[in-house]
Amino acid sequence: MKVYVLLLSLLLVPAVSRAQEPSSPTAAQVDVVKFSWSKERLNWELSPFSGPNENFHEMQFRARSEKRVSDAKRSGTTGQQSSAERDAKADAAIIQAARQPTGPPRYYFIYRASLRNSSNKPIAEIDWDYVFIDSATNEELSRHQFTSTKTIAPGKSRELSFMLSSPPTKRISVYALNKQERSGISDQVVVVRVKYADGSVWQQQ
Repeated sequence: MKVYVLLLSLLLVPAVSRAQEPSSPTAAQVDVVKFSWSKERLNWELSPFSGPNENFHEMQFRARSEKRVSDAKRSGTTGQQSSAERDAKADAAIIQAARQPTGPPRYYFIYRASLRNSSNKPIAEIDWDYVFIDSATNEELSRHQFTSTKTIAPGKSRELSFMLSSPPTKRISVYALNKQERSGISDQVVVVRVKYADGSVWQQQ
């Protein structure tokens, strides 16, 4: 009888142990509500001690071009005016090409994602990627990887954000602002890994 009881106990122990282990969900059970990125100007440029953006040579180029256009307009000669304007544009192109970033970046970038926990247990940690894609070719241009450790309660949403000096893609400058720089680029947020408060983990396959 004692042998029977001992064997029954040994059979029950693994079953109890397995029942206590948290099961990993088969789906992420996280909804991406919204996402966005923004380009923000650094405050150091507002310092009154910062130098002028235009150096001496650039000022010479610009002054010469402006004088040439002004003289052509006063003379009233259409051909001279068109030639002067072409030269002015050429000088502007030379200035732009000669400019090389030598100081610190002027902009930083904030990446945001609002995620909803659609499971019945709290999320303790979540890995998510902000992905940028070429709209024409669907080629992945870049991927920024983030890990958030903010708790998200069941049924609740939370905005997660990170500030980086890295731009979304190499097409976007950290030194200048271009209103057309978003053109041709699409973006999305991908949930890669979710760790729940009970220790269970969902991992993207």
